[in-house]
Amino acid sequence: MVVLEYIMDNVERKKKMHFPLLDPDKQSPERAGELARIMEEAGSAVIMVGGSSPITEERLNQTLKQIRENAGLLIVLFPSSVGYLSNLADAVLFMSLLNSNDPRYIIREPAKGAPIIRKMGIEPISMGYLIVEPGMTAGKVGKADLIKRDDIKSVVEYGLYAQYSGMKLLYIDAGSGSPKPVPIETIKAVKRDLDIPLIIGGGISNSQIAEDAIKAGADIIVTGTSLEKGEIRQTRKIVTFTKSNSN
Repeated sequence: MVVLEYIMDNVERKKKMHFPLLDPDKQSPERAGELARIMEEAGSAVIMVGGSSPITEERLNQTLKQIRENAGLLIVLFPSSVGYLSNLADAVLFMSLLNSNDPRYIIREPAKGAPIIRKMGIEPISMGYLIVEPGMTAGKVGKADLIKRDDIKSVVEYGLYAQYSGMKLLYIDAGSGSPKPVPIETIKAVKRDLDIPLIIGGGISNSQIAEDAIKAGADIIVTGTSLEKGEIRQTRKIVTFTKSNSN
């Protein structure tokens, strides 16, 4: 349980974390390795790999190999399907898209992947996943019943369900490339009522948005689009800010 222990230890010490997210479909494996090295140098310790588009096993493994060769980051898979599973990673977010209208993303895909994860021997980390408006591609692919931006009550209900069901993490996502991040009042309400670590992603395009999310209660900030667009300087600022605001 190396990765989960790392996360929990940081949360207990009130140390905020930044997890860069790389989609194997959005850049070459070589570029992924280069970005991983840059993020490690900036201060990230964990990198997430995954995406919404279908991916070949070869492309996924090439990407993971390049990351491993270029950086010492812990690699965590963020799978939209069993096609994103690989024994070259350290852990996998064993997640349920709680507000999906399709049972496949709530339970069927995780159940299908469970024996594969066991055989591969990678660490599973159970996680409740919620997508709020606008949701972007993640919402469309996951057939999410998008939670409205002012519907704090539903987010808290889903979050408590995840916690009481034994899930270790809660991830609230506005969708990669979202023009609007997860609302601050939503983050505050969830953090007030839940005890499990809170991950916030989608629409975090600069350090000010990251600051607002962290002050509201986010334990982990996820950014991906800025890396895909080559906005390295901005992403470095987010990583630096996240680390500097740890208590």
